[in-house]
Amino acid sequence: MTSIAIGDLQGCGAQLQQLLKLIDTSVVEKKLIFAGDLINRGPQSLQTLRAVMAMGDRAQAVLGNHDLHLLAVSQGIRPLHKDDTLHEILDAPDRDELIDWLRRLPLAIFHEGHLVVHAGVLPQWDAAQAMALAGEVQDMLRSDGWVDFLTHMYGNQPDRWSDELQGHDRLRCIINAFTRLRFCDADGVMDFKVKEGAAGAPEGLMPWFDVPGRRTADTTVVFGHWSTLGLMLRPNLMALDTGCVWGGKLTAVRLSDRALFQVDCPQAQKPG
Repeated sequence: MTSIAIGDLQGCGAQLQQLLKLIDTSVVEKKLIFAGDLINRGPQSLQTLRAVMAMGDRAQAVLGNHDLHLLAVSQGIRPLHKDDTLHEILDAPDRDELIDWLRRLPLAIFHEGHLVVHAGVLPQWDAAQAMALAGEVQDMLRSDGWVDFLTHMYGNQPDRWSDELQGHDRLRCIINAFTRLRFCDADGVMDFKVKEGAAGAPEGLMPWFDVPGRRTADTTVVFGHWSTLGLMLRPNLMALDTGCVWGGKLTAVRLSDRALFQVDCPQAQKPG
């Protein structure tokens, strides 16, 4: 079976269908792996979430920050933002089924030698540790205590990993790395303010994937989240968020040979 990774959808359901038709011209049997942020900001969040869920075992997805935001909003923990496009999901007759499916998604997937996450991996983690730590959060989100956990999920601290972290601090640090990370310093201290492209790093910061000695350097990491970075294909890296919701493209890459599939997208949101 051919495996294809797809960047952030953010509720651009029509473009997903166009992309799937484009892929089908060259692939009959395929496994789709989504790099998170299935929903929000685009015009068809409900349609998109239902479409990915209906794919069943033919698709896998990791949680992104917008997906986690929906979970928090659905439980009254966070308010809707003015640019959110989650109302249709929250009002849908199958809302509970959709939320339950979403909270059971992992934060990381290891597939055919590729580590798929939404945003990044801290330089202190190798692939095995990243998968283990992602599993800790996954277990919590699948537990009966998931709603209480969401009340402790938000915040920028701790911004540096330590194996000694425990409880909500530990899980918050893991989630922030996997779903929010762009820049950090050489010691892996995370920055959550700067959203420019790689060239816009302030002094002392660098893209997480350029930290010297990064322990996942021997693993190909596939991620989204960073639309201002755009498409980046390196021997050990695939950045796939090409800004579909901002009027860019929706991007997919076949893992076996890095064949590229892209569709143009109308602008659904303007940068604030």
